[in-house]
Amino acid sequence: MADPLLNVPILCPIMHVEDDWIDYNGHMNMAYYLLIFDRCLDFVYDHLNIGEEYVETSNGSCFSREVQVNYLQELVAGDPVRVTFQLIDYDEKRLHFFQHMYHDEDNYLAATSEQLALHVDTNLRRTTPLPQTVQQQLNKLMRSHKALPRPKQAGSQIGIRQGR
Repeated sequence: MADPLLNVPILCPIMHVEDDWIDYNGHMNMAYYLLIFDRCLDFVYDHLNIGEEYVETSNGSCFSREVQVNYLQELVAGDPVRVTFQLIDYDEKRLHFFQHMYHDEDNYLAATSEQLALHVDTNLRRTTPLPQTVQQQLNKLMRSHKALPRPKQAGSQIGIRQGR
């Protein structure tokens, strides 16, 4: 099986919108967009060797520090969903990444997520450097992801524009 980290951007496994995720507006509830983005992140973390097994066998984990989600087009029950992962930047303690969520058949962009995650010593509950092996993987990943265009929604701020 090919290493998914070699894909630029990383392609996460296809998921489907579940019936229980539909709210009273008839579309997927906002919380489940985050769930899908999080499942993609788990997939990436597992392949970076900082996923569930790492958490269970070490005193480290990655915690979300900040997330910005843009809901762009509705998804409904049964829709197939494809998520891509793009590393924007990293340092020894932080990961900055961007995810695009697409309807897998109709190929429209449904949502985006930008996130800053911190590597944390789970005993001390403080940020600590990622393992050197992970930093080396991130360095390789960053070299390939730098060739990708910066996502349009990256760095966006929430606010009401004056003078509209």
